[in-house]
Amino acid sequence: MNIPSEIRAGSTIKWRDDPATDVFGNEVTSSDWTLKYYLRTNAAPSGHTSTGSAYLTGWEFTISATDSADFVAGDWYWEALATKDSETLALGYGKLKVEASLSYSGIPGQFDGRSQVKKDLEAIQAAIRTLIAGGAVQEYKIGNRNLKRYDLPDLLQLEARYKAEVKREEQAELIANGLGNPRNMFVRFN
Repeated sequence: MNIPSEIRAGSTIKWRDDPATDVFGNEVTSSDWTLKYYLRTNAAPSGHTSTGSAYLTGWEFTISATDSADFVAGDWYWEALATKDSETLALGYGKLKVEASLSYSGIPGQFDGRSQVKKDLEAIQAAIRTLIAGGAVQEYKIGNRNLKRYDLPDLLQLEARYKAEVKREEQAELIANGLGNPRNMFVRFN
């Protein structure tokens, strides 16, 4: 299945899929079968259906910019189902990432394109600074309710864990952009 693994909301998305075969080796082609992609996420709007049009013996898909403009940024899941008469075959399933649209009209508003892990790391570091500056109460009680906050060793441990996660994200991004794995070391001998 050739659906893109990453798309930007508000863009026209196109892809083509080749014919497939069922478990008995019979061809599944656009002349006999209808292929649909069902896309879902856990936020509203909850999904989209894209029906393929015949392209040679396979299918071509288009999601219009108008339709994708409503896609909520985040992880989406897809399933490709081929149907013929009363028969339905699952040809594939997977996950794709929808990135927020950067287009705007009028005056642009704020945009934070950082990952959630990077945002969380910044919040942890702010909590550490507040705790060190003496601006945070570790524990207090109002009536019959208690509130206890992280102490410094816990925050430092959490910070180290999130720093490692940010490092993994950055390495994966370098690899995805074709810049190689920064952990690889190459040696040249003459």
